Amino acid sequence: MERHLSPKTRFRWHTVKFHNLMWISIQYRMQTIKNIQNTIKENLAVMVYFSAPTCNVCHALKPKLLDALKSNFSDFKVESVDISVEEDIAPHFGVFAIPTVLIFLDGKEFLRKSRHMSVDEVIREIKRPYEIMTS
Repeated sequence: MERHLSPKTRFRWHTVKFHNLMWISIQYRMQTIKNIQNTIKENLAVMVYFSAPTCNVCHALKPKLLDALKSNFSDFKVESVDISVEEDIAPHFGVFAIPTVLIFLDGKEFLRKSRHMSVDEVIREIKRPYEIMTS
């Protein structure tokens, strides 16, 4: 896998082998510590989701969490961090296992869950404080 960083656009390009047949390039927004900190400051409720391409649990859990957030909360910003690409972000936030979910409410870390968690458990723990903040 090749990695190319475009300094003008702040996007990163990945060239990956697709189905062992051809090479494709994928563009995505480059995450930085500053970007994530700004998102946390500018939004009332933020989930930062740490994962890696080799983590099957991460891939199974993320869509379920996103659906639960969308159906239970009106305004929740989500930032996803691929720790295999953005290697400096996880240690900055004290994350050393995946998947890890950090929930920030009003700019402060409210909840941290790693590895073994259920979607219902995460939603249940943030529902009441979120409702109080938005009422």
